[in-house]
Amino acid sequence: MKIENRTFDELQPGDTALLRRLCTQDDLIVFANVSGNHNPMHVFNVDGDGDGAPEAVAPGMFVGALVSAVLGNMLPGAGTLYHAQSLVFHNRAHAGDELESRVTVTDRNEQTGIVTLATEVTRPADGALILSGVAEVEAPRRKISYSSHDLPGLIVQRHRHFEKLLARAAPLPPLVTAVIAPEEPNSLGGALLARDQTLITPILVGCPDKIGATAAELGQSLDGVEIVAEPDHATAARRAVALVTEGRAGALMKGHLHTDDLLRAALDKQTGLRAGRRFTHVFVMDVPGLAHPLLVTDAAINIAPDLKAKKDIVQNAIDLAISIGIEEPKVGVLSAVETVNPDIPSSVDAALLSKMAERKQITGGLVDGPLAMDNAVDIAAARTKGISSPVAGRAEVLVVPDIDAGNMLAKQLTYISHAEGAGLVLGARVPIILNSRADDDMSRLASCAVAALHHARITGTR
Repeated sequence: MKIENRTFDELQPGDTALLRRLCTQDDLIVFANVSGNHNPMHVFNVDGDGDGAPEAVAPGMFVGALVSAVLGNMLPGAGTLYHAQSLVFHNRAHAGDELESRVTVTDRNEQTGIVTLATEVTRPADGALILSGVAEVEAPRRKISYSSHDLPGLIVQRHRHFEKLLARAAPLPPLVTAVIAPEEPNSLGGALLARDQTLITPILVGCPDKIGATAAELGQSLDGVEIVAEPDHATAARRAVALVTEGRAGALMKGHLHTDDLLRAALDKQTGLRAGRRFTHVFVMDVPGLAHPLLVTDAAINIAPDLKAKKDIVQNAIDLAISIGIEEPKVGVLSAVETVNPDIPSSVDAALLSKMAERKQITGGLVDGPLAMDNAVDIAAARTKGISSPVAGRAEVLVVPDIDAGNMLAKQLTYISHAEGAGLVLGARVPIILNSRADDDMSRLASCAVAALHHARITGTR
């Protein structure tokens, strides 16, 4: 979009310009951090005045900045500098309001170069006047134009998708979860936090002395929490699996033990939790700036999956995506290229998986591949490459060729894009919550919420 200013000589009394802007929750977060004004009255999910409800009132200076946006972008536009501004506030604006900012030239002084403008901000929905005032500006003398595409962007690091998952899981009954070897602060703390949020009812399986010492270190009480004593990690994993088999638990959660010990017990042919499909891992990722959750699979279990394993990887991911509210998941099967190349096995597998979905061997979602990373998630990149499909540029599930690619992708999203990841193992009779020691509280809570939602759907308890 081309933006062009109006010079002093071009301006006449009566000239007017307006700009409409939806005031969002992210706007209030950005303004609080940029201005340093962290008044809780302006935070969307905080009760700032103690009346029991969050206010999310737009700060007065944020509303005033909407006037500045019209002056700086439109009338007079680029090159404008403030001389003075008066503001009178008549009503309050809130997150979710669409606001209209209007400026009108009322005078221009040839000697000083000062232009005077009447300014106001209204709420079109009900016609309410939010702000009125007068601006005096130094108008530009030279013509300037530029493209809006050249302006810097901003992404807010806020994990709205996980917040929605927690809200979606809140009405469900707590999922009874066997927590294996929660013998250090992160794993025990995560389980107790999920208990406090009524996401799970934990049964702690492991060494009681170590669990008790960890609880004391956290300053937490274990009153009312069942502890099943097992001396070592291998037997703790087997006992946790037995709790599921006995019908006492509806999920497993990894504590402070090696993933291999947990999976060995769950995969045991006689006493394990096999359910006919391969065990596969899915990261549900909340990526700032992305309009939907992003599922990445498989980044933790299957090292170099063949076509048969990839079929289960795709189907498990589709099933989980449906559980968290994606009605018809769009699955992009990744390769280095978006065309089938016999010398790149992942491109051949991707094409076959796409055809298998077309023939209903994979159900519940739309599957397309091969897709390179750019044209899987960016619609402009897909169009540039001439790819037209319901999935290209819109993928909600990314299926990687192998564990190396998946692990790198997930960690890039976490450490470079500041994403949060909820980890789950699927293919067993119950969800297996698989957290990393580096995961923070939100990741652990989201993992439990995803497990609870998936369990509720597959058991019909939702």
